[in-house]
Amino acid sequence: MRIRVRHATTYAYDAPAHGVIQALRVTPAPHEAQAVLSWRVDVDVDGLLRETRDAFGNVLHLFYAEGPVTELTVRVTGEAEVTDAAGVVRGAPEPFPPAVFLRPTPLTAADAAICAWADETPDGPPLDRLHRLMDGLHRRLRFDTAATGVETTAAQAFAAGHGVCQDHAHIFIAAARRLGLPARYVSGHLSRPEAHDQEAAHAWAEAFVPDLGWTGFDPANGVCPDPRYLRVAVGLDYLDAAPLRGARRGGGQERLRVAVLAREAARQRQD
Repeated sequence: MRIRVRHATTYAYDAPAHGVIQALRVTPAPHEAQAVLSWRVDVDVDGLLRETRDAFGNVLHLFYAEGPVTELTVRVTGEAEVTDAAGVVRGAPEPFPPAVFLRPTPLTAADAAICAWADETPDGPPLDRLHRLMDGLHRRLRFDTAATGVETTAAQAFAAGHGVCQDHAHIFIAAARRLGLPARYVSGHLSRPEAHDQEAAHAWAEAFVPDLGWTGFDPANGVCPDPRYLRVAVGLDYLDAAPLRGARRGGGQERLRVAVLAREAARQRQD
């Protein structure tokens, strides 16, 4: 499937901001099942934009504007071709051994409730246990865009019983690590047939399966990634793979608007 992405994020400040820094993880890296055909990142204020790689191998754009800045928009447009690999990721940048992804973080720490739930997973091959975790979490956690925020931990979302794709990924990661299976957070895009603007990109998880490698699991939808999924960035949790993170001096109150559209390229060209 060819997926075309349009992603716009606008920051508006009550007062002029200075020293605006943005770390942009919005550009996918190719791997065996994913080819990037075209990709462009634009920022609508004067500043410096530099491309590099972060510690996890993600494509990272660093943007700096001295200011003053009262409004800033980052626009991402691109097209990629994704083939079906049953969720298995091969040929992606892998700076770290899988064991690094056993390390807990504040967002993915497994509390007593998550540990107890993970421990209920029947013994068996790692792939079977991971599928059971994904299926069970999909049934257990209700999707609710108003229930949580980016600071919500896996333990908090699990206790509440509802959350967004970020929460599903964090809980899955916490449970997989509890079982001794390396797991990590993935940010990216899901091509949706309804093709309307979303307020956020998508997120899922990957776990390392012996003799198979890194394999994706999307507990929010109860499936392993297929050609509708465009993989962009990975990390220990959301903070490592967030599309945009930044800092500034001044600016007062900040208002944020996000519009994401990801859909099959052939369908989009017919409009």
